[in-house]
Amino acid sequence: MRRNSATLGAALVCVWFSAGVARATSSEPGKDVQADPGPCVAAAAAADDDKTIEVCGALIDNEKTARPDRIKALTARAGAYDRKQMIDRAIADYDTVLRLDPSLADAHNARGELWRRKGDRPKAIMDFGAAVKLDPNHAAAKANYKSLSLELERIGAMMAVAGKPSFDCRKARRPVEKAICANPELADLDREIGASTFRAVREAKDPRQARELQRAQDQFIVRRNAEFGKPGYDLQKAMRERLQQINGVDGY
Repeated sequence: MRRNSATLGAALVCVWFSAGVARATSSEPGKDVQADPGPCVAAAAAADDDKTIEVCGALIDNEKTARPDRIKALTARAGAYDRKQMIDRAIADYDTVLRLDPSLADAHNARGELWRRKGDRPKAIMDFGAAVKLDPNHAAAKANYKSLSLELERIGAMMAVAGKPSFDCRKARRPVEKAICANPELADLDREIGASTFRAVREAKDPRQARELQRAQDQFIVRRNAEFGKPGYDLQKAMRERLQQINGVDGY
């Protein structure tokens, strides 16, 4: 259940419209008239991103703009920037929003989604966590936090085995096994071959097919051990071809 950060500005428009316009037209005599949020409200309501960036930007820069209106204008402009794929500018606007009011769970979640799209997972998980802490019932933030946590766990697991083959290098005796252990790329290939073989055997349609798949793998290992070191034998090429044989042309 993911709430796109680009929709956050639009979600505030209806609430903002009545409050903002009423405030702009009810100033008391003798008091400074606050900046009119009306044009920014209208542009955001019309989903006119270029206009939103222009008029909301003017409202943001106006020193007479009330703090709540500045926050909403920043949020609306951030959404417009997001839809135009101007992610860094959208993040900058959410940075300002959260400096003005750090208690906004929606803004934390929206900025987290932008950080995630940029590939900065640590910043994204911090924002999602902050949103959930501020609002434990924030469905989008909870879903984002959970999915990113699982993603980080998978990455951690992959990093833990990176450069390690399917066998224990401490027990490597054959020259080909020592060569695989000494080369992280070959080690990764060996581990992928082992994992793909296990999957293929497990998912075989019947016991006979499972035996044939395992026999093919055993024959590959025998051939690899015998041919390694001979002129013209390319271990990496042989391993890549074997992996493609198991997974098919398009992979698994």
